[in-house]
Amino acid sequence: MRPIRFLHALPIPARNALRKLGADIRDARRRRRVPTTLAAQRSLLNRKTIRKIEKGEAGVSIGAYASLLFVFGMTDRLGDLADVRYDRLGFALEEERLPQRVRARKKERLSERG
Repeated sequence: MRPIRFLHALPIPARNALRKLGADIRDARRRRRVPTTLAAQRSLLNRKTIRKIEKGEAGVSIGAYASLLFVFGMTDRLGDLADVRYDRLGFALEEERLPQRVRARKKERLSERG
């Protein structure tokens, strides 16, 4: 298997987040007393992929992460990862772009008169 080049360019905070996610998934599996063989069967993944997920490797597809989270009943927050409600930077940028004042368009002003 050839190495994936982009993994070396992955920002450190992203790598750390994946490692934390992997460790949290591993802890969730252990708390449920589910061996990797059973987790692999239920998630339709192989044990090697489960180990990669638990290490937080970036080369594993998000679908594999989602499948394993589903097995543990933890997919409820997966849809909220990039939810607009949690996008603080996006809100701040949007506030910077708000106009100082709002004017009615010329067509709207003419239709109000007529």
